[in-house]
Parts: sequence; C-alpha cells; structure tokens
Amino acid sequence: MNAHLGKIIALVAFLLLLAGCAQMGPPLPPSLELPKPPTDLRASRKGNRVTLNWSEPTLTTDRQSVRYIGPTLVCRSSESEITECGNPVATLPPPPAAPQKSVSACPAAQKSSSPRPAPQTYTDTLSSTMQQQDPAAEVTYAVEVLNRNARGAGLSNRVHVPAVLTLPPPSDLAAELTGDGVVLTWTSAGESQDLRANSPSIQHRYRIYRRDEASGKDEMAGEVPLNEPGAAHFLDSSLEWEKTYLYRITAVSIVKRPDSEMQVEGDNTPPVRVVAHDVFPPSVPAGLQAAYSGEGQKPFIDLIWAPVTSADLAGYNVYRSEANGAEVKTEVKTTIKLNSDLVKSPSYRDSAVASGKTYTYSVSAVDVRGNESQRSEAASEPVP
Repeated sequence: MNAHLGKIIALVAFLLLLAGCAQMGPPLPPSLELPKPPTDLRASRKGNRVTLNWSEPTLTTDRQSVRYIGPTLVCRSSESEITECGNPVATLPPPPAAPQKSVSACPAAQKSSSPRPAPQTYTDTLSSTMQQQDPAAEVTYAVEVLNRNARGAGLSNRVHVPAVLTLPPPSDLAAELTGDGVVLTWTSAGESQDLRANSPSIQHRYRIYRRDEASGKDEMAGEVPLNEPGAAHFLDSSLEWEKTYLYRITAVSIVKRPDSEMQVEGDNTPPVRVVAHDVFPPSVPAGLQAAYSGEGQKPFIDLIWAPVTSADLAGYNVYRSEANGAEVKTEVKTTIKLNSDLVKSPSYRDSAVASGKTYTYSVSAVDVRGNESQRSEAASEPVP
C-alpha cells in the first residue's frame, strides 16, 4: 500500500512540474533561424583601405537565440543605396561555433542571459577606378549575415565613405632636434592648379602625428597646407624633453559639402624616431649693467640684466673678476662664481667689494636640466 501511495505522489509531482513549464496559447511555427541583420555597421577609411566593424547577431528574427551563424556577405556599391547584395565584394566564413551550454528541463526556470555580441571586422581595398575627384562621390557598404542554409533576413544598416582620391605621403621625411623643438622637413607635392580649378570643394593639407614611444599615445602635432611644390617644414615645440617620439605625416583630403565637411587621410610616411634629450642651453643673458653705491654706507654694486624668456629657465649664475685700480686690464685675477644657489631674478647685489678695486661681471642662464649658456658680455664698475 505504501509503495502504491508513493507512486501516486511521484506522478502528481511530475504533473505539477509540467504545469509550471506549460506555455499557454497556440503552438509556434518552427523557427527559420534567420539572424537579425546588424544595426551597428561602422566604416572608416585610411588611404585606399576601408575598415568595416559590426557586431555578430545574437538573436534571430523571431527573437530566439542564434544557434548557428553561416557566412557573412560584404556588400559594396557606388550608388547611395543598396537594396540587395548582388555580387558581394567578399564572403566571410562562419565564425567559430560557441560551446553549447547545458539546458534545464524547464525552460521557464532558466535565467534570461543574452550572450555578448562578438565584434566582427573586414578591410576592403578601393581600386584606383573607384576613387575620384568628385566631392559628392561615395562608396556605400552593408553586410548580410546568413544562417546555416545560406539564407538571410536582409541587409544591415548602410554606411557611406567618400570616394575622394587621396594623395601619397612625402617620401623624404627627416627630423632634427634643436633647442626650440623638433624640426621636420620634407618635399611637398603642392596643390596643383588643375585640382584647384576642377575641384575647388576638395582641399589638401599635411597632418603631422607624434607618438610617445613609451606610452604608445598618439597626438596630432599640427598641420601644414600643401601650398606650392618644394621644401616644407614644421616645428614641434610642444614636445616634452627626455622622451622618445615617433613622427609620421599623412596627406589629408578635405571634402567640403553644403551641409558638412569630411576628411580622409592618406597613407602614412614611415615613422621617424627622435630622442628628445635636452643638451641645449637657454639664451645668453643680455643688457648687463653694473652700478656702484656706497656714499655714507657699506659699498655694494648692483647688477641688472634683461630676463631670459626660455620656458625651462631655472635661474642665473653671476661671475666676477677684479683688478687693482681703475685700469681693468691690469692684474686681472681668476674669475669666480658669486652665487651658491641659482639666482632666480635678473638682478644681483654684490656686497663683497672693497675700495680701490674695479670689478668685472658676467652672467649666464641655466635651465632645469643644468644646461648653462655662454656668459653675457662683461660689465665693469670701479669702487672708489
């Protein structure tokens, strides 16, 4: 009897479990398993290469989780709209299948967890015939993701890139480190008169990039118009000393339209490496003047000079030599430095002077890395 009662209890429990998992309503048709078309297709162009990025679909058109993804068609057209792929520019193989997760006996009891979309990418190369000097010309792209039966639900969102012709980079980029910064030189292709006349809505300029070798951080150091063919240069004075930089230049095509402006970079020059080691002293101080004071008080000589405007200036050194009597060139002694610490302002008072001597002074400037300039022109002053 107890065994019979146990079977009845087990049967009731099983029926209750089925009731909890039961779905109300008419039965659903079998899924076609068509991946939803991507809606986040993006495109960027560099030279004649167009890089496409999008997310792999995770749901089908009937909101089921995608179990299998087939090949992906990459569609390209010179028209502004694509209605169907036609002859795809590329057919990408299916992505690797994700490992299958265990499924609960009761789907309603499963936690809803959407898999993270996997990023996809493809790089297309534009032929020379597709690039032109028409500012309105564009290339349109879309992708279509198919199922395992090579059927799709339609195209993704469309993206457009300018079809403008880009210019080659300079072939002779060189760099020289100076006290003012890095001087880059190259030969400019120049803005041709035919191009200006036929396509006034397209302009070109050289763009200079600087990469910090240690951090890998890229910065735009500046831009230079193409102007006339011939020698071109650029001074980068915004660098930080004691760092290593990689410089490169690209020619940028700027497409001006009535409602927008678009820019397309060409290829880069090979990088030029510069070690920004500062061995350059500040400017030499100028305008040094010496004035004696001492009537009725302890004698002293005041020095003043024009301030040095170098951004990395740390201070000044003051030097003195002396001679007996009023004749400066007689019995000149060894020059000594008067200050133990750098003088921070362009002035100095020498109180260690004696009557009957003539003192000759000069001043130098020192930067924060200890580079010292040449000494200034001398200024002499006798002490009565």
